[in-house]
Amino acid sequence: MARFLLVHGSCHGAWCWRDVIPALGALGHHADAIDLPSHGANKTPVGDVTLDSYRDAILAACTADTIVVGHSMAGYPIAAAAEHAPDAIARLMFVCAYAPVSGLSLAQMRRAAPRQPLLGAIVMSQDRQSFTIDPDQVEQVFYHDCTPDVVAYAKAHLGPQAVLPQETPITLGARCASVPKSSIRCTQDQTIPPEYQITMTQGWADSDVYEMATGHSPFFADPSGLAAMLDRIAKGTS
Repeated sequence: MARFLLVHGSCHGAWCWRDVIPALGALGHHADAIDLPSHGANKTPVGDVTLDSYRDAILAACTADTIVVGHSMAGYPIAAAAEHAPDAIARLMFVCAYAPVSGLSLAQMRRAAPRQPLLGAIVMSQDRQSFTIDPDQVEQVFYHDCTPDVVAYAKAHLGPQAVLPQETPITLGARCASVPKSSIRCTQDQTIPPEYQITMTQGWADSDVYEMATGHSPFFADPSGLAAMLDRIAKGTS
């Protein structure tokens, strides 16, 4: 049995893993999902959120045998957690997630992508401390291959995303590099271009890179398939 910690991406919360947790349980694993600061049930004011506070929330939920799964934006704080406390994490798994480059912020990496499919859907708050996603574009960018009931559920739960953690450069070194890593690319992603997901994992061993034929939300589009892939990676098979 493996122990998974599931970490959501921008504007989401622990709620997005609702279908993956029982699917992993059916495969004999234990899975928890957390709300990062200001997300879901966590009431931290959005203006108080930092990349370090994301990192600390992840580490607070980890034990040395935890496989930490980060979706999308969560690639940054899970890598920060590994750099801060590599012995607290057994493996990092990036699910259509940013694989951070030391010295760059997530926002800088996003701007460096060959295409910007999310840009036109971002609605910045007046104080510029957070953003949301245009409700009329949510389905296209996040859930284009999901069922109508899932889209309705997600729209009802999406919240604001703090800007500061995404504008904060990350510093990574040997400590993060020492933690095993795997990446699951989503080939139909309409948020992070699939070709950019390939670029971000250039140089990774082929055995550490996997693909799913879904959009940006495999936890809703194919939760059983995602759970099976996490199970496969955890078992060290290819």
